[in-house]
Amino acid sequence: MSAPLPTTPRVPFLLLFRNAGPDVHAHLSPAQRDALTQQWNDWYDGLAAHGKVLHGQPLGLGGRVVAGPQGERVSDGPYAEAKEVVGGYFLLSVADLDEATAIAQRCPGLPLGLSVEVRPVAPVSPVLEKVHGRPPPT
Repeated sequence: MSAPLPTTPRVPFLLLFRNAGPDVHAHLSPAQRDALTQQWNDWYDGLAAHGKVLHGQPLGLGGRVVAGPQGERVSDGPYAEAKEVVGGYFLLSVADLDEATAIAQRCPGLPLGLSVEVRPVAPVSPVLEKVHGRPPPT
C-alpha cells in the first residue's frame, strides 16, 4: 500500500471584480455579450472543476451605505464612481497569493477595464484580534 501524496494547504482568497458597472458593457453587441457571458461561465466552471473556487455571486447595482456612530447616515450607493462598482466576487481555495493572482489574471473582464482585487480571507481580524471568522449556520 502506497503512502498518500502530501497535499498543499489551501488558503481562502476573495476576488472582487471592480469597475463592473453597466457602462463598461454598454458598447457590446448582443453577440459580444453572449460570448463574454460564455467566457465568464467557462472560467468559473473550470475553476470549480479543479476545486479552486468555493462559490461566487454577482452583486446587484443598488444598495445602501450605512455610516455614522449609530448608523444614522444612510445613503443610496454603494459607490461614488462607476469605476468603484463591485460587480461580484469569487471565493477561492488556493495554495497562496501567487495562485490567486494568476487566477485573477485570467478574468475575462480585464480587457474591458475591469480590475480584480485579490484579498486573503483572514481567520481573525488583523485589527480586532478577538473578531474571528465563523462557519455558516447549519
